[in-house]
Amino acid sequence: MDTPRAETESLPVEERPLQVLIVAGSARRLDGCPGLDGKARYLMHRMLGRLPPDWQVDHVDIGNEHGKPKIQGCNGCVGSSMALCVWPCNCYAPGSDHQPDLMWNEKLYPRLARADAWAIIGPVWWYGPTTNLKAMFDRLVCMSGGNPRPDLIGKKSTLKAQALERSALWRDLTRNHLEGRSAAFFCYGNEGGNELDGDGRPRILAHKVWFDPDRQPYRGEERLADQGLVWQCRYSGIEVPDPLWRHATVGLGKPCADDQAGDMAGDAEAMACFGAWTDEFVRHVASKGRVPGTSEAERAAQPTTA
Repeated sequence: MDTPRAETESLPVEERPLQVLIVAGSARRLDGCPGLDGKARYLMHRMLGRLPPDWQVDHVDIGNEHGKPKIQGCNGCVGSSMALCVWPCNCYAPGSDHQPDLMWNEKLYPRLARADAWAIIGPVWWYGPTTNLKAMFDRLVCMSGGNPRPDLIGKKSTLKAQALERSALWRDLTRNHLEGRSAAFFCYGNEGGNELDGDGRPRILAHKVWFDPDRQPYRGEERLADQGLVWQCRYSGIEVPDPLWRHATVGLGKPCADDQAGDMAGDAEAMACFGAWTDEFVRHVASKGRVPGTSEAERAAQPTTA
């Protein structure tokens, strides 16, 4: 019998408000090199105003604020042994002065565990998600099968972890720690803005034969820029319904200077798309209801590295 999983599934659903976490995943921040906030921050606040007042709504902006920690990179512990990949990540610690980490300083592991659903908002960067969102989800590899008992591996012994992974005990320990939650993804982009010529190739490209516009990724399905994040969630037992995975085109044909958050706010089609996504999020989360065991999951998602 899978004891940890059975114990979680037998937990009663708490009598509490629905709890959601909104993540703004643009790297741009007002207090930094860009000098302007990204659109994700604007959309995050717009969504905050549209959610039911009786929900507990948490939100976080993981943008690159000047002088503040960034999300540290994943060290790939799972490549040595699944049991070496600890849940929650113990490669870094809160408040570190030599490896400051936004994931821990913002308490993202317990905040993700506490929520019934997540709303992830961010732009398309070079046919994919932002560096910040990719870094966050790389650091969430431990939610899928990560080791909840670092004491059994001397905190970080590769040999002990490999031995544990080969043992019968491992089957009772490994589990998807955030399974059952829902996630929604909203991405947006300008599909080249004003940088393309009439053939759909970059105007300043010298070797145009090397760029075939008919072979670009996605071809009208730009939401697929987030496909790696979506499928990581699904792999980890987190539900991502198709209606909660959307893309809006903004700034098409415009220079970047004219494609800012204020310009997006005046784009009726993009705002209607975002509004429909938000409404669908509300319907799904309300219909699905509370995820059992979130309080226990939040307690289990505390740091084990001083």
